Amino acid sequence: MRILITAGPTREPIDPVRYISNRSSGKMGYALAAAARDAGHDVLLVSGPVALAPPEGVELLPVTSAAEMFAAVEGEIGRCGAAIFAAAVADYTPAHPARQKIKKVPGSGAGMTLELVPTRDILGSARGTFGFAGLLVGFAAETEDVREHALGKLRRKGCDFLVANDVSRRDIGFDGDQNEVVVYAADGPETPVPKGPKSEVARAVLRTIGLG
Repeated sequence: MRILITAGPTREPIDPVRYISNRSSGKMGYALAAAARDAGHDVLLVSGPVALAPPEGVELLPVTSAAEMFAAVEGEIGRCGAAIFAAAVADYTPAHPARQKIKKVPGSGAGMTLELVPTRDILGSARGTFGFAGLLVGFAAETEDVREHALGKLRRKGCDFLVANDVSRRDIGFDGDQNEVVVYAADGPETPVPKGPKSEVARAVLRTIGLG
C-alpha cells in the first residue's frame, strides 16, 4: 500500500529571520516511515524541518510551514491508501509576516503585539476537503486529560485511529528517543503501547492499525 506520513514541526514566519514553531523532533514520524517501509509499504514522508536523514527507500517531500504541508498533503493523499498524520502542525500563524527583519526601537522599551490567525486543519480536511476514503490515523500530543482530548479529536476529525501521548512527561515524546502511547480506535478498543524506543513503538502502532 502507498502510505502518506507527516512528520516534524512546522515553522510559521514572523519575519525573514524569526518564526513560531514547537519542540517536535520528527523522530516518531520518521520511525513510522521506516517501520512502514520495512512492512513492505510504499511510503511518502511529508516532513517539516528536522535534523534527521530520511529513511532509505522512503520518498521525502520537505515542507516548512503549515500552509506548505496542507498543500503537499492535498496534492498527494488521493494516491494513497492510508495516511498517518504524526506531524506537530502549528495551530496558529502570524497574520502579517514582515518582509524585512523587525527591529527593536533603541531605548523605547516598547513591547510588540503579534497577531495570530488559525492555520488550515490538515487532519480535519482529510475526509471532507480532500475526499480521502482510506485508512486515516491522527496523532494527539497532550499535556492533560489525554484520553478525553484524544477521543474528542478522534470523533471530530473522522479518524479510524488516534494515537495519543502525554508530552508533559520528560521521559517520552518531544525531543526524546522513547515514547509511550495509547492507540484509540473508532470502533472502541484502546491499545496501550508501553514505553520503548520510538522504532519499537512505531512497529507496535502499525500492527495495531493493521499495517504492520
